[in-house]
Amino acid sequence: MSTLPLTVLVVGATGSIGRLVVEEAIQQGHAVRALVRDPARACRLPAQAQIVIGDVTRPETLSAAMDGIDAVVFTLGSDGAGKAGAESVDYGGVRNVLRALGRRQARLALMTSIGVTNRTGAYNRATEAHDWKRRSERLVRATGLPYTIVRPGWFDCNGPDEHRLVLLQGDTRRAGAPSDGVIARRQIAEMLVRSLTSDQAVRKTFELVAARGLAQDDVDSLFAALDADPSCALDGVHDTANMPLAEEPRRVRDDLDAVLARQPITSEPDRRTNRLP
Repeated sequence: MSTLPLTVLVVGATGSIGRLVVEEAIQQGHAVRALVRDPARACRLPAQAQIVIGDVTRPETLSAAMDGIDAVVFTLGSDGAGKAGAESVDYGGVRNVLRALGRRQARLALMTSIGVTNRTGAYNRATEAHDWKRRSERLVRATGLPYTIVRPGWFDCNGPDEHRLVLLQGDTRRAGAPSDGVIARRQIAEMLVRSLTSDQAVRKTFELVAARGLAQDDVDSLFAALDADPSCALDGVHDTANMPLAEEPRRVRDDLDAVLARQPITSEPDRRTNRLP
């Protein structure tokens, strides 16, 4: 486990989760660099945070944020901007930050959503948000960098006695309602930040919900109980295989190949199995 203070770049720092990630990272002793598109919104962030102006949809604005960082936490959200926003922010923002990161080494923590593998639900049919978030997960896995992917349940729908953390895998809860699972925003932020220094969290993809009871102090044991994603896979370890790589848009496959090129890997993923040879 790395316990040294990290320099953590928070992408989506002014959002409802991102602001809490900034606070949590500072509280845990890390130096925080907050990527902010609108400087006016930076006033909501703690004074200890270093503010860097950049727009994830404009790659040329991101390079200044990358130098000297040890970790990146992604809390992007397109905020109901429809299919175009889901592609340009939820997916494109991750792609552009990874491009700007280049061959630098960094720990990654990505927040997506519970139900992200549900392609047939009404929400995904209307917005394609699940599909684009899932594609962002694939980009993160393809980097070869140490990562953790957190798929939270419904924000702040938990009751006052529901704080016991439950980590699930396989993304099998697909009601598209709070019955899939609920979790406090602050607990999401805490788990994202704590994953950065936990060896047990490396290459873990999980859904995060809360049940009745008190929050656990020992999150390493929760991470340790999970199965790791295979090092050669593009999807989560127990995910449904319902997004064949061969059927993905050409631009998505090109993006994936560009990310894979940063690794010392010369062959492409098998288009039938979504696995690297």
